[in-house]
Amino acid sequence: MKKIAVLTSGGDAPGMNAAVRAVVRKAIYDGVEVIGVNRGYAGVIDGDFVKLDKSSVSDIIQRGGTFLRSARCDEFRTKEGRQKAAEQLKKEGVEGLIVIGGDGSFTGAMLLNEETGIRTIGVPATIDNDIACTDDAIGYDTAMNTIIDAISKIRDTASSHERAFVIEAMGRHAGFLTLAAGLAGGAESILVPEMKFDMDKVCENIQAGYEEGKIHSIILVAEGVEMDGQEFTTNRDVNESNAFLIGKEINERTGFETRVSILGHIQRGGSPTGRDRLLASRLGAASVNALLSGETNKMVGLIHNKVEIAEIRDAIEGNKEFDEELYELANILSI
Repeated sequence: MKKIAVLTSGGDAPGMNAAVRAVVRKAIYDGVEVIGVNRGYAGVIDGDFVKLDKSSVSDIIQRGGTFLRSARCDEFRTKEGRQKAAEQLKKEGVEGLIVIGGDGSFTGAMLLNEETGIRTIGVPATIDNDIACTDDAIGYDTAMNTIIDAISKIRDTASSHERAFVIEAMGRHAGFLTLAAGLAGGAESILVPEMKFDMDKVCENIQAGYEEGKIHSIILVAEGVEMDGQEFTTNRDVNESNAFLIGKEINERTGFETRVSILGHIQRGGSPTGRDRLLASRLGAASVNALLSGETNKMVGLIHNKVEIAEIRDAIEGNKEFDEELYELANILSI
């Protein structure tokens, strides 16, 4: 193999640049040319390629986001679009493609390989950390620390004004990020999609804490938390998030002055932590090794601090197990 390509796709995650850097420098070390693809799969279809050398990836290991950029591409979702992408790669002389992203990006890599024969390797990068076959995904640790920092700052003002704060974190379908940040940040309540919650219990905990002298409360909510089965005394406004509905309900039931903070895309940005830089460097280099050893339609991940290779289909179709013991520990320590 003499030439490979690398792209970043889906939502950006801190550490993507560090992963691209590792891919480029490991490949060059092995005598392989590297082509960068701008704007993810859209760039493959458009032939938006750039040759990457050692200097191309200098001074990026500490930068958040992705210098290769990312974009949605409905055309790549079609078989015709993927065929066009393969033709562009073959025209460029690319023999293998490394895809850095989440499960949607992995699905594209899997279909591209199965339909066109282009060799593909996936590198997991998503702040949600919901990809199976790896303990951690690139960007997760940085996003967790961003939320923890936000909780600490919000707690200062919550204490000053004796308020309850509902903080919404990212996670439409998965609560891994919310659980870890909530436990490490000392949230009084953590609400995630995987676990049903009792609004009565949430309010009772806040009231009990207030009666024991606690002057603030932090409720960390994943944006996709399930609301089924809850009895609410307040009405939802049009396009109102679950966090605002929960905040209104807490105020209505407890009389506690309540505020809501939506952290939003601040969780995606920022310089990656040392842990994410290390993970990105290890997985980026491992993806090159996998391609050069003849692997395809696989992903590289970290299991018990060891780099492992798995079928990319297993990563897409497998369900990452939610840690209910960690969730229970968070509940115990929040008393």
